[in-house]
Amino acid sequence: MTESIYAARPWLAVLSEAQKAPVTPPATVVHTFADAVRRAPDHPALAYFDGRLTYAEVDALSDSVAGHLAARGLERGDRVAIMLQNSPHFVLALLGAFKAGAVVVPVNPMYKAGEVAHVLHDAEVTALVCADRAWEAYLRDTAADSPVRIALTACELDLQSRNDTRVLSFERVTPAPADTDDLLAVARAGHPAPADRELTSADIALISYTSGTSGTPKGATNLHGNITHNAERQRTGLGVAEGATYFALAPLFHITGMVCELVACVANAGTLALAYRFEPGVVLDAFAEHRPAYTVGPSTAFMALGAQPQATREHFASFDSISSGGAPVPPALVEKFRAAFGPYIHNGYGLTECTAPCATVPPGVEAPVDPVSGTLAVGVPGPDAVVRIVDDRGADVPFGEQGEIAVRGPQVVPGYWRRPDATAEAFPDGELRTGDIGFMDANGWLYVVDRKKDMINASGFKVWPREVEDVLYTHPAVREAAVVGVPDAYRGETVKAYVSLRPGADATPDELSAYCKERLAAYKYPREVEVLRELPKTASGKILRRELRSPGA
Repeated sequence: MTESIYAARPWLAVLSEAQKAPVTPPATVVHTFADAVRRAPDHPALAYFDGRLTYAEVDALSDSVAGHLAARGLERGDRVAIMLQNSPHFVLALLGAFKAGAVVVPVNPMYKAGEVAHVLHDAEVTALVCADRAWEAYLRDTAADSPVRIALTACELDLQSRNDTRVLSFERVTPAPADTDDLLAVARAGHPAPADRELTSADIALISYTSGTSGTPKGATNLHGNITHNAERQRTGLGVAEGATYFALAPLFHITGMVCELVACVANAGTLALAYRFEPGVVLDAFAEHRPAYTVGPSTAFMALGAQPQATREHFASFDSISSGGAPVPPALVEKFRAAFGPYIHNGYGLTECTAPCATVPPGVEAPVDPVSGTLAVGVPGPDAVVRIVDDRGADVPFGEQGEIAVRGPQVVPGYWRRPDATAEAFPDGELRTGDIGFMDANGWLYVVDRKKDMINASGFKVWPREVEDVLYTHPAVREAAVVGVPDAYRGETVKAYVSLRPGADATPDELSAYCKERLAAYKYPREVEVLRELPKTASGKILRRELRSPGA
């Protein structure tokens, strides 16, 4: 068998000696955290508006969460769903679940009842941690018809006193839900963590739900070893000083926030600054207050920050490095941002299935722009990964030619939760076939130019058209529906729906958009709806999405 031309890893020449040096990451996220507690027990681990928790405090609080879960009957390997915004409660629940030997299922807080129900059933979730108001609004009913038998609720007004109404615009549920346990009360109860639940690098840490390379949402099984490897590569590769502050711009429920912010920060015994959710003015204030050295987020976040009238170079003066991932970064944005505020935004590329980054632009290096397409390179692979560009048969294509991006390395997950067929298709011989089309130049720079399938990438969140179409088809006026991604100056890509109506039926585009908004997460519903007399089809009657994506469709 001929050795792959990519096995020579030309990208190593771009990396520094420190970035190429071998790493020996801790076995699990719990071991990573324990190392930080030993090194810096009194250093702030979490900063949440004016609230602070040290590593020793987070250790004790998460121990108690673990002890409570074990006492309630949670077994090693059971699944704990966490559906919270960026607050200390998320971290306490995550570490508590891991210390109890559980697998964490991060859930987007924007999910509606049907989306949450799918995750709870598919992962056979035993325990759910969520906001008190979400429990009262709809999760109580959702959980009642699921495997969930332990519920903990949190009020994210706790652990700070500033109550910034730009993001903390809700009120505490009073009285607290009687059919759940209060997460903070549990954490402060002083329960000892169970002593017999230690995990290994081969244990599943997360079941991260993603549409991946096919349509049905399924759970990527991120191992503890996958996470700690990438986090350690972040620590050694970025060169951020130990103990520095990381700002959680990306949500912690997303693999980028989980690995590149939370676990990388812990590996560096740093302080993770949290601001509940993204709101540009709040984030700028947090930059001024916490003086972070590192953050990572989608390009849309940096566009929004740069558009704020109050934004100045001083807001970004503390950063040693800024990264962007989850959505393409236009070269013009990088240059405009640097000219206005100073930092160069380092592009990156990764998927949930490769536990966040598999290619990044290293610190001190600028990504080239492809002279033909004008595409900005997403970076170079890490020293432990082999990234290939392959044809439909899985064979190498030459440098400079387009094909599907394939990734092999210690960050690649073993597969999808209880989906052997999908695993076999997406991970032949353990190599991830990403479904993204790209090319690599002779120096090892990777470029992403398109997607092999119809996935829509809106602000870094993946949207599968079929899921939106299924909702549209439940509207009584809709006869046919097709959903595509269209360019959007802010989100990179947004969702557009084309529909035809039933004879005699009537529905406006605004009505159909609002109908979807009530039933889907905010990033999924179609911002644009166009009503056509007929949708284009093949001779066999299959709707042609590619014609709808074409200009003038």
